[in-house]
Amino acid sequence: MTVAPSAPDAARIDAARARAPLAFRKPLCHRLIRALFWAGSAALFLWCLIAFDITPQRIATGLSRLGNIFSFMFPPHVWTTWREFSEVLKGLGETLSMAFLGTVLGALAAFPLSFLGARNINRLPLLRFSTRRLYDLIRAVETLILALIFIRAFGLGPLAGILAIAVSEVGTFAKLFSEAIENTSRRPVEGVTAAGGSGLQAVRFGVMPQVMPVILSILLYNFESNVRSGTILGIVGAGGIGFLLSDRIAAYRWDEVWSIIILIILMVYLIDWFSGLIRSRLVGATA
Repeated sequence: MTVAPSAPDAARIDAARARAPLAFRKPLCHRLIRALFWAGSAALFLWCLIAFDITPQRIATGLSRLGNIFSFMFPPHVWTTWREFSEVLKGLGETLSMAFLGTVLGALAAFPLSFLGARNINRLPLLRFSTRRLYDLIRAVETLILALIFIRAFGLGPLAGILAIAVSEVGTFAKLFSEAIENTSRRPVEGVTAAGGSGLQAVRFGVMPQVMPVILSILLYNFESNVRSGTILGIVGAGGIGFLLSDRIAAYRWDEVWSIIILIILMVYLIDWFSGLIRSRLVGATA
């Protein structure tokens, strides 16, 4: 809390400011750096507006078209035949399956790698450093880019989406798992070792019981994130509900687009709620 100076103190400060005004100002170099920063930010902002042709007329035209699109979305489409609705359900199921398989495959590949990157397990600095840089290398490539590459290699469909999610998650899971392993307590490990257990048994009975709830919580959180990613991957041709959504947008069937978006929101909401419930149980059980 800032305390206001008393009247005599304020008078003395004013007198000192009158005698040496430069002592109460920031140094010239600091003021120049601040002015250059704001000038550079303003110049970059203006350059972006000009380079990207962001004009009020263009914004107004875009908003008008956006209003037309929203007007075409209402009322939402209601599927009247099971054949039409089953196609949407199949797309939702494919997206869920892509997220599930991608998450599981990524976790299976990341689990052994995480031990190589954990400081309390791997005592070889060079190997640990190389493994951690491998995590960074994998995580640097976006899932969408991986999907486009796998579509070229394996063709259109959910397989490309599953592989994209799995490869992307290897780096993320390995990093998060290794950090969870590093944060475990040494006491259970020392207890197993003191009882004559081997190094492998120390990991099995000393580390794993501590780290498994955290790993399961990470898996659930990333699974719900991958459901959302699976929708986007479908738009570029990796199957699932995103592929169906892209098809309806290309056909200007906006009322059906809005109905599919509502179903996607409901699906993500239910998964988020269920995943959060399980995570709270897991964390609560170990708290």
